[in-house]
Amino acid sequence: MRPHEQCPYRDGRVVLDAAFKADAPARYARLRALGPIHPAEFHLGLRGWVVVGHDLAREALTHPALLKDATPAADALAAAGYVLNKPSVGLGAQMMEADPPEHTRLRGLAAAAFTPCRTAELAPRIERIAHDLIDTLPPSGVTDLVETFNAPLPATVIAELLGVSEEHHLDFRRWSGHALRVASSEHRAALAGLHSLLAGLLADKRRSPRHDLLSALVEARDGGDGRLSEEELVGTALMLVVAGHESTVNLLGNAVLSLLRHPAQLRLLRERPELMPGAVEEFLRHDSPVERSTNRYAAEDIELGGVAIPRGGIVVVALGSAGQDAPQTGGGEAAVLDVTRPHARHLAFGHGIHHCLGAPLARLESTIALRTLLARLAELELAVPEAELEWIDSGIIRGVLALPVRYRKG
Repeated sequence: MRPHEQCPYRDGRVVLDAAFKADAPARYARLRALGPIHPAEFHLGLRGWVVVGHDLAREALTHPALLKDATPAADALAAAGYVLNKPSVGLGAQMMEADPPEHTRLRGLAAAAFTPCRTAELAPRIERIAHDLIDTLPPSGVTDLVETFNAPLPATVIAELLGVSEEHHLDFRRWSGHALRVASSEHRAALAGLHSLLAGLLADKRRSPRHDLLSALVEARDGGDGRLSEEELVGTALMLVVAGHESTVNLLGNAVLSLLRHPAQLRLLRERPELMPGAVEEFLRHDSPVERSTNRYAAEDIELGGVAIPRGGIVVVALGSAGQDAPQTGGGEAAVLDVTRPHARHLAFGHGIHHCLGAPLARLESTIALRTLLARLAELELAVPEAELEWIDSGIIRGVLALPVRYRKG
């Protein structure tokens, strides 16, 4: 049987559009059954390959010839309407889109804020924010958890870490939600808004520095050793805002939805909250909030999984699919949610030099947030039929736009 008779192929390619994203877990499972890599069509008709198998995903994410430098694909990107070398219309000059040595330099400037030790110091504040958000809810009723809990918690944490005043928290949340949704009509406006706001905030930090990450970045820019250009300053700040909390928003949403689908697992976590750190790894594996990686571009002709990729070829790794395909300690069915799974393996935070810098913070936030949510809300159930939930329809993030739940405080 030919692949397109089983899977969402169009003209011999997997089309990663809104329909695919809405049904992504099932479609990726069918693709994995056919092979670890497939020709694909991305946003604006851009063509390349998508890697869906775990072992090949790890290889692709560390392949020395698959780089972030888009120069070899410049013609294809321009034909599809992408604008290169224009920091004001994208995520800008920052580590996610850089190769060594630039990547090493840029990552090093922000790394000190996200060490496990520094992250652990944030635990009491994260717990306070979680309780405060639940305190604002009425004793019982219906609420959209994305709006009232999942989004404001990590948004507040990253804003305080960066040194952003409370008046801008809602702007950051609104704009960052659209910044990673490339097919959204608000995409470019959101990026432009974030660029403008951050440029103003960085100018304020230059005039009145504080003990926060934005002030530290300004100091690196103005230190006279050429460590950070003005474009890199704004781009790095923007990346920290967007990537610093958007994955956690959807990790929380996907985790809660998974628990509501599996009430026995929900009861187990209520009874044994000490399982939560390991459960967070299982949530990351079971339904990754980062569905796929950003683009890699072949710097030369290569072979990947038996497929010839020409110079300039675009390769994207389906991180969520790789997690479903990862071999697990002690075996067990990959499609099954098991919050007691020992050492759940996944690629939700990537692999290699681009492994997510904020992974320790995302893990800590999610562990505290979910533990607090289950302890404070004695009853929790979907307030609408699951079929009515709307999923993010473009970009690399997987999650629901809203999660209406019926609850009662304990």
